[in-house]
Amino acid sequence: MEKNVKLYWKLFLSTFSLSAFTFGGGFVIVPLMKKRFVDKLKWIEEEEMLNLVAISQSSPGPIAVNASILVGYRMAGISGAIVSTLGTVLPPLIILTTISFFYEAFRSSAIISALLKGMQAGIAAVIVDVIISLAGGIVKEKHIISIIMMAFAFVATYFLNVNVAYIVLVSGMIGALTSIYRGKKEKRGIKP
Repeated sequence: MEKNVKLYWKLFLSTFSLSAFTFGGGFVIVPLMKKRFVDKLKWIEEEEMLNLVAISQSSPGPIAVNASILVGYRMAGISGAIVSTLGTVLPPLIILTTISFFYEAFRSSAIISALLKGMQAGIAAVIVDVIISLAGGIVKEKHIISIIMMAFAFVATYFLNVNVAYIVLVSGMIGALTSIYRGKKEKRGIKP
């Protein structure tokens, strides 16, 4: 019982602190979650983190909340998912409630405006770090299909302005077919 309480508390504090100090949207939280849950706590493997991020991105709702739900569920079932969701949702709720009370003062403050502009630059750097880290993991595995999908997804999004929903659907189908193919090869004793 005491072990469960410690796990829930650590899960809550981890997601709460990640959410409290993450500015700039969902993808900013991904490298921080990796550092916390993969590198520091060693609760999940890097490949599993990549899978959780992919599922979180393709699910409806904010990626940070979706990823927290999946990590919480992975660690402690439904109660872990609830605890991690609370830890993720409370900081923005508290911050936005506070800001709404002082909106007039924040709106006209040059210091607050300058702080937010500075955060934008930091957020861009964090997102580039995420891209390099996640892409590096894909390239290290040397699965040619994954590398080709990553390149086509970039080209389709950046140069051809293809809707991300289509890219996620096509990538999901290709990933499912690839997994089925690899599974069949493994059953026959052939190394994929």
